[in-house]
Amino acid sequence: MCSTYRNSLCRLRLTWSREHALWTPQQWCCVMFSDESRFSLQSDSRRTLIWRAPGTRYHQENTIERHRYGGAGWLVWGGIILGSRTYLHVQSVTMTGHIYRDVILEQHVHLFRGAMGAEFLFMDDNARPHRANIVDECLQSEDITRMDWPPS
Repeated sequence: MCSTYRNSLCRLRLTWSREHALWTPQQWCCVMFSDESRFSLQSDSRRTLIWRAPGTRYHQENTIERHRYGGAGWLVWGGIILGSRTYLHVQSVTMTGHIYRDVILEQHVHLFRGAMGAEFLFMDDNARPHRANIVDECLQSEDITRMDWPPS
């Protein structure tokens, strides 16, 4: 099942690449690429090796409290377009559809759409918050065209 799924994704990405292989620089200069990365303030390693006496595995001095999803961290979002870029957006909370719409789209992407005109295309990475209904509604109401990109 996994290999069938992976093969279908490879075919989708290959089709996308072939469709865009002959795009001109004028076409690409209207595409804003965006992405975000999460940076953890704690070790991302799930294992810490310690020496302990037999039978003391769960003693407080031998345990480390872990926060779910890696604990404290920062999410950094940015967008690039030929000859320009957005300001980096840094937040300490998880990205949601509401935050994505209210902060990313309305405070960053909307400005570039206004400057570029109808040829503007916005490309994101298909993350779940980017596909929320409120995000789709915002893109439609702001006349922002999302560039299709096969899922990862």
